[in-house]
Amino acid sequence: MASPRYPVSVRAAALVQTGRLQSFAFSVRWSDGGQTFVRRSRDEFRRLHRTLQETFPMEAGLLRRSDRILPTLPDVPPLARGARTGRGLARLRLLEGYAGTLLTAVEHVSRSPALTGFFAPQPLDLEPTLPPGSLVILPVPEEPLPGPVGRLDIRSLEAQSLHCLQPYRTQDTRGRPFHVRAQETLDVLLRHPSGWWLVENEDKQMAWFPAPYLEEVAPGQVQEGGPPRGSSGAQFCASRAYKGCSADELSVPAGARVRVLETSDRGWWLCRYGSRAGLLPAVLLRPDRLGALLGGAAGREDSVGQARESLPATRPAVPVRPPLSAIQSRCSSLTTHRALGWDPGNHGLA
Repeated sequence: MASPRYPVSVRAAALVQTGRLQSFAFSVRWSDGGQTFVRRSRDEFRRLHRTLQETFPMEAGLLRRSDRILPTLPDVPPLARGARTGRGLARLRLLEGYAGTLLTAVEHVSRSPALTGFFAPQPLDLEPTLPPGSLVILPVPEEPLPGPVGRLDIRSLEAQSLHCLQPYRTQDTRGRPFHVRAQETLDVLLRHPSGWWLVENEDKQMAWFPAPYLEEVAPGQVQEGGPPRGSSGAQFCASRAYKGCSADELSVPAGARVRVLETSDRGWWLCRYGSRAGLLPAVLLRPDRLGALLGGAAGREDSVGQARESLPATRPAVPVRPPLSAIQSRCSSLTTHRALGWDPGNHGLA
């Protein structure tokens, strides 16, 4: 019998504002290799904290202060200056740190039903869209520390072929129109930590492109005319848990994010969950629009409290575009002038 899964890491994904209400979106990694997105309010974190104190009075220091291992629930100081959005982003980061400390505590705390249940997807987390009028604010990635002279801190200069998830229009590095179709293949030349990557199309046009719109191309998938017939490659979310009944079926928990490898009109789709591939009932799968929206921030290791309004939930979120100075500071003069198409007279990114 498989052991129960438990959360192993929590990363801040976004601040969600709906009217005057704020909630905090997190990307949760699980012990079985799965990933889910959840939204929790400040009050829900307060209730979790009280539950943990009642369940683990010794670890909370209620019996003897020196035995305390549970963290305090942090919050932004009441008199701290700043707009409501800025305070919300600061609170998002504090809650991320609080959750991370809990998950690194002793095993009977980090794997307790109270903590596992708190981060398990709830019905609202499984909805494909956010409530009407919601504003999603993604943290901007923190600028990395400067490296040695001549070192290129942008991830890689080696080109990698990626697919565009949805149509997108921008300008290339020379100011010309740069239109990309859904499933069109682009070569990634530079990966800037802001989430804007330098790409090149088949016509050898180079442009800065939002990374959340790109996905990896499976081996042998690149071909003329788009993906093979019957193949999707899109991300879906399991609306409820499913336990496979045969060796060729997958078992997934509620909220599992799966990649559809092949669709069928017979009601069973070939999917990948973690490192495993198998069949799932199509009726259980919903398009993971919320995951696509929040995914741009989920994989970032560091970020700071600056905000950006997102696009509607049906399209991936576009991160804040970096200033030209941020690009120049990480590139050699050769890269700056030739790869980036930089014009000394132009003070913004094309």
